Amino acid sequence: MSTRIETLNPETTTGKSKELFDAVQNKLGFIPNLIKVFGNSPVTLQSYLSLGELNGNGNFSNKFREQLALAIAEENTCNYCLSAHTAIGKMNGLTESEIEENRQGASSDAKVQAGLQFAKSVTRNRGNVTSNDIQAVKEAGYNDGDILEIVLNVVANTLTNYVNHIAETEIDFPKVEAGKFGVQA
Repeated sequence: MSTRIETLNPETTTGKSKELFDAVQNKLGFIPNLIKVFGNSPVTLQSYLSLGELNGNGNFSNKFREQLALAIAEENTCNYCLSAHTAIGKMNGLTESEIEENRQGASSDAKVQAGLQFAKSVTRNRGNVTSNDIQAVKEAGYNDGDILEIVLNVVANTLTNYVNHIAETEIDFPKVEAGKFGVQA
């Protein structure tokens, strides 16, 4: 549950939020606590779900989007999203060592690493990146459209990171903490 913004109960929720909860339940098999928090504002929940669907139709693989989510969540110190995207990342083929590297903006793949570093810079600097940042990501093989998709991933993930910070959403995935690497209890 959330200590600062209500975590809705799907059993008693009605209206548009209930309809959206049912769609998430059908797709995922459960309703994460973040969705239950988002449900307080049906328009915010709908926007989040729509943004995710649109993002999923972009040029990036699910695996790379998870790698971006991990780097962004680490940069924003969002334990809920680190926990969720660690679990989802594993479902998309990421290993424990890749997850730890990605959280730090690193990868054995130079192009992936450049994308993660760019996403972390966009997040850290609130979009005020340098010309060198743009040049580095382009030299790694990203085009202007890819750069904008990385920004889209930053925006989508920052939305969830900030909501979780504000709500103090209870983590309902195996817990991962920002800044802590290696085996955790």
